[in-house]
Amino acid sequence: MRAVGAAVLVSCLAVSACATNPEEDPVQIKLNDLDARLQRIERANQSVVDMAQKLDASQSEIRSLRGRIDEIQNNEDALKRQQRELYSDLDKRLTAATAGGGVSGGAGGGTVPGASSGGAGGSAAAEQAAYSQAFDALKSSNYAAAIAGFNSFLQMYPNSPIAENAQYWLGEAHYAKGEYDQAAQSFRTVGERWPNSRKSPDALLKLGFSQIEMKRLSDARTTLADVTRKYPDSDAAKLAAERLRKLPADAR
Repeated sequence: MRAVGAAVLVSCLAVSACATNPEEDPVQIKLNDLDARLQRIERANQSVVDMAQKLDASQSEIRSLRGRIDEIQNNEDALKRQQRELYSDLDKRLTAATAGGGVSGGAGGGTVPGASSGGAGGSAAAEQAAYSQAFDALKSSNYAAAIAGFNSFLQMYPNSPIAENAQYWLGEAHYAKGEYDQAAQSFRTVGERWPNSRKSPDALLKLGFSQIEMKRLSDARTTLADVTRKYPDSDAAKLAAERLRKLPADAR
């Protein structure tokens, strides 16, 4: 009996040892490994999403900063233009007054230079107001209003010193709205009408981007190469070169 009891005890101890130190299941090992890999992939995907969001935010901030620079420069140009127009108007009035024997005004019933309600200064102010209204719509992402505003501005003031800017931002509004064909036409017009404009490099770059969106990859490759060739030292050339590297070698 003692021998049997000892055998039972040994068997119990063996079973207990197996229970406390089980061998790892190969299937469970594989499942754990797959789970770890999945977690790493999910973390990597989240990093890509975060980077894309940061890139979008950076591009939006760059566009806003460029717009602000344009706005400041346009305001300065408008003030200079008003000053030139007022000086020109004054010179004409003084010349006419001298030819007529004296400065008109006072008892003579004439007008004092610059006192006219509507004149050149008023026209310049209205021009700037129309541009600013369209640009404000673009900044607030009201692209339909921006498109309407810039189109109206270009019809009313086709020879304005800031018409080239209006044409460029019209293209940006169409691009942001996903209307890539109209965007491409607007950007192309900048280069055709104002080839020496400071907006020409960016306009040519965005023409290439628009062509990419329309799946016209061969045209896009040619356009982006033109950016690097015509404006090698510009920021637009750097962006064009970077985008060219991402295009398939056999892009058509």
